Amino acid sequence: MDLVADLPREATQDPSTLMANAIRALAMDAVQQANSGHPGAPMGMADMAVALWDRHLRHNPTDPQWADRDRFVLSNGHGSMLIYALLHLTGYALPIEELRHFRQMHSKTPGHPEVGITPGVETTTGPLGQGITNAVGMALAEKLLAAEFNRDGHTIVDHRTYVFLGDGCLMEGISHEACALAGAWKLDKLTALYDDNGISIDGQVTPWYVDDARKRFEAYGWNVIGPIDGHDVDAVDAALEEAKGVTGRPTLIICKTNIGHGSPNRAGTAKAHGEALGHEEIALTRSALGWSHEPFVIPEPAYQAWDAKERGAAAQAEWQQRFDAYAEAFPEQAAEFKRRMAGELPANFAQTAVDAAISAHEKAETVATRKASQIALEAFTRALPELLGGSADLTGSNLTNTSSTPALRFDEQGQPNGGRHINYGVREFGMAAIMNGVALHGGYIPYGGTFLTFSDYSRNAIRMAALMKARVIHVFTHDSIGLGEDGPTHQSVEHAASLRLIPNLDVWRPADTAETAVAWSTALLNKTRPTALLLSRQNLAYLPKAGLDEIAKGAYVLAEPSEVGLKKKAQAVILATGSEVQLALHAQQQLAVAGIAVRVVSVPSTTTFDRQSRAYKTSVLPDGLPRIAVEAGVTDFWWKYGCAAVIGIDSYGESAPAGVLFKHFHFTAENVVATVRTVLGK
Repeated sequence: MDLVADLPREATQDPSTLMANAIRALAMDAVQQANSGHPGAPMGMADMAVALWDRHLRHNPTDPQWADRDRFVLSNGHGSMLIYALLHLTGYALPIEELRHFRQMHSKTPGHPEVGITPGVETTTGPLGQGITNAVGMALAEKLLAAEFNRDGHTIVDHRTYVFLGDGCLMEGISHEACALAGAWKLDKLTALYDDNGISIDGQVTPWYVDDARKRFEAYGWNVIGPIDGHDVDAVDAALEEAKGVTGRPTLIICKTNIGHGSPNRAGTAKAHGEALGHEEIALTRSALGWSHEPFVIPEPAYQAWDAKERGAAAQAEWQQRFDAYAEAFPEQAAEFKRRMAGELPANFAQTAVDAAISAHEKAETVATRKASQIALEAFTRALPELLGGSADLTGSNLTNTSSTPALRFDEQGQPNGGRHINYGVREFGMAAIMNGVALHGGYIPYGGTFLTFSDYSRNAIRMAALMKARVIHVFTHDSIGLGEDGPTHQSVEHAASLRLIPNLDVWRPADTAETAVAWSTALLNKTRPTALLLSRQNLAYLPKAGLDEIAKGAYVLAEPSEVGLKKKAQAVILATGSEVQLALHAQQQLAVAGIAVRVVSVPSTTTFDRQSRAYKTSVLPDGLPRIAVEAGVTDFWWKYGCAAVIGIDSYGESAPAGVLFKHFHFTAENVVATVRTVLGK
């Protein structure tokens, strides 16, 4: 009797093959049950995953938030069943029932990986190219934290960032922006594994994708390994080991793979990419793989081979011993590290924020709000060492640098100089997604600047930050036709309204120094949402106001009729933001001469105001009073507030000085007065 022949085939397979086939089985079963998804990529990358997750990745399934864990990013997020299978098999709190509910309502296994939904997922991926870019941000954060906190004989920050990516990620332009920066920053603890399978939804990519990945990444300053056989676990293992020995350069490992590996009729075809294999093909694939188990059944030997709980706990315990020794030698730095990684602000931050607002109130300066932002940042960057700023080649215009944030530079060995202001170059999208990665890593609060009109380039990364609840701050200057002579290509008319439509994004368009300081402090206090600050190029006079407390509510009563000499109740309300608040105040004064009483409401943040109580909103915008909105942007947005009239601009701008443009587009106190009179029939 041949005992070996009588055993199930998987019982005679080497452990690596068994482990890889467990991934393949879960991927094809989950996609088939959902009748939706992408089985091919997980099946093709399974061997790469075995090499990385079983032999190199330092992680602890029982503590997904361990500070010094390696970060893993699945940039080609459509292959989400790969990471779900890995998390389940290695011991994360992701039971098999969740894999059975792949892509179903309220499951922990959504169609694309989502941070905060699935334990062990580091970032939300799906829009291709952003995952690798997030990973660049994570690797940058690790390098900067290591330089800031590690001491001789005491290393508490020492982890790597790994990325799986595909052809689509490399086709997306954002990967060029991010990977070029990764080379410039010498991020040698960043390793990307390229799933080079040559297939996308439309089929073989060769007619439209002919890049030489090796030459491209070598030109960025990366170390490149391969092409290697992505189905040879030992070869991938050796490449990963080689990458660990490289200093001063990130590494790209080119892995040649077969999409849908194991499927007799679908492997190597576009049909394996984005649709279920079908019951018949799955049966054939099971036979080809020697996998005899029913759907979602994993044999105990596979679970035992994959289980990373004991190994992960030991790695974390060893790190904890090192951290305890560090804390004994450097107690202040240890406490600071824990605070920073927890995302908590210093105990005295509230007073710093109050002082910044009071200082702006008392000085009553006439400056552009971009300058007001820099003034506020001077206080905040001095108080918060975790603030990591930057600009997309517009530092002198965005004014995102301060005396506490010198330019970040790296020496020949890749060591940072302690700077906290990043010159991103002309890479708005890359900057936005890198900031997402920095925020997700922990230890820093990133902010970056560009012109508001270029928020279009950044928009998808901004949306992803809002979806992920990441504390990222975008400084968008030159916020309207007030930009002037650069003309309509650079003048923002629809951007404020467009950004306000993104759920969970706070948008501030402050009107003076005090509102700007409050906007900054509110952004920093927001642990679960990103913020966009829309700031003026032109100078804006300080707005006299009774107090500062209500600015943080997003809208407040700036001036009542009594403040311009009228002893009667308001007959209408003028709402305005940013530079247009001045027009509202001037119109209020002119209307008062005619005996018409109006209230002026400054609305620096509609998104914040909309979250206030019904009672507060009614106190600011009383029922029954006609409302007239004034903003140098598209008018559609403002009708939601029940306005009787909106003074705005529903066309593109012109090339001319700002003052000329405001008159040309009827942003004058006289037009506001005439509009109010028309609404009131006077």
